[in-house]
Amino acid sequence: MTSTKSLSQQSFYQRFFKGITSGSFLLMFATLVAVIWANVHHHSYEEVWHDLFSLEVHTLSLKMSWHHWINDGLMAIFFFVVGLEIKREFLAGELSSVKQASLPIFAAVGGMVVPIILFFSFGLEGEAGNGWGIPMATDIAFSLGILAMLGKRVPLSLKIFLTALAIVDDLGAVLVIALFYGGELQWTYLFIAFALLGILIIANYLNIQDLRLYTFLGFIIWFLFLESGVDGPGSGLHATIAGVLIAFTIPARPKVRVDQFLTRINKEVKHFVNVPKNSNAMVLTSEQLHAADEIENAVGRVRSPLQYIEHQFHGFISVFVLPVFALANAGVVLGGGHEADAFGMVSFSIAFSLVFGKVIGITLFSWLAVKIGISVKPKGASWLSFGGLGLLGGIGFTMSIFIASLAYPNAPEILNQSKIGILLGSIVAGLLGYFTLKYSLKRDEEILKRGDKLK
Repeated sequence: MTSTKSLSQQSFYQRFFKGITSGSFLLMFATLVAVIWANVHHHSYEEVWHDLFSLEVHTLSLKMSWHHWINDGLMAIFFFVVGLEIKREFLAGELSSVKQASLPIFAAVGGMVVPIILFFSFGLEGEAGNGWGIPMATDIAFSLGILAMLGKRVPLSLKIFLTALAIVDDLGAVLVIALFYGGELQWTYLFIAFALLGILIIANYLNIQDLRLYTFLGFIIWFLFLESGVDGPGSGLHATIAGVLIAFTIPARPKVRVDQFLTRINKEVKHFVNVPKNSNAMVLTSEQLHAADEIENAVGRVRSPLQYIEHQFHGFISVFVLPVFALANAGVVLGGGHEADAFGMVSFSIAFSLVFGKVIGITLFSWLAVKIGISVKPKGASWLSFGGLGLLGGIGFTMSIFIASLAYPNAPEILNQSKIGILLGSIVAGLLGYFTLKYSLKRDEEILKRGDKLK
């Protein structure tokens, strides 16, 4: 009989996959529109996204292109949600214990290190070599979207593994962006920002759950990160890092524990039912209103701010932020011309590193972790299925394009080539991953039916 915990876990991941994959079609559609637009009328595509927009809030004034607003603003919200996911997984999810976390962490490290090594092996020189961080990224929305296409045949353990791997991968990407893809800094701005972060950390420790405090100080911290570069907004420590750091300060503890919540809810529901009432009345009595308010208050206090925000933002990220980002960033010029060659060594090195680096790194490091006894391979999955997951990890797309925009800010030709490599590598990795898993999962089912062990 399935345990209550496993049912609850399965229900959580079903909701998580539905939220993540619901925007995959929009993301794909936005990408297609961006590519067609950039090739049919490249001038208008560039003009729209580089048009300036000003925002003034009291004494604060910001003037940036729409492209920067999306990459430094909307993507900060995306990374904020990524930060919430990372924190939740480390506190109470698949990364909350060494035994649970070891396999996806080893796999994610391999999936970052091997692609970087392969990229460097091509010997790209000068500015072209700055893109070494591009093939280390995994797009969680697309990879889980393709996994969802395989239906109920995919074991829950593999879904959880890929989710945890992608989250660790995101953490690695955040660290790489913070350490290697920032410009010269104005430290005064950052000192103030970290002082404000300290205030939020203390508020978290005291379990202060007023989201107005976190929103107000969070906006100021984001602004200070944005202005931390000596060459203007967005040229210093990237503003998206602020989103992750702010997410880590959001309280994860509810005001009311589950056992207290159930007692309180049952008491108020019983009170509501027992209150004398007129069956023909169109409005509640004052006592019923009081009971309803108490129930509403209890519901609000049993949800931690972290879970509440994450739940509220997932739809916004999936159906708006990521599609808009793709529309503004995925417009690659496929034909030759003065803008860029259609395909070059940068394109090939990125595509090759995404496809082969990810599958080799993820599968090899997972195998080593199991072989030396640090981790245990999930039941119901063969190493061939792990290879399929490794290929899905090669779908870099959103994160890879974002890192490419940081790696080649002043080299449009190289940036265009990198985007072509990302698109090509992601498509190849996605197709190979899908068909590999389709074959391996069917074979795994047949082996298990015969009573044999998976290898």
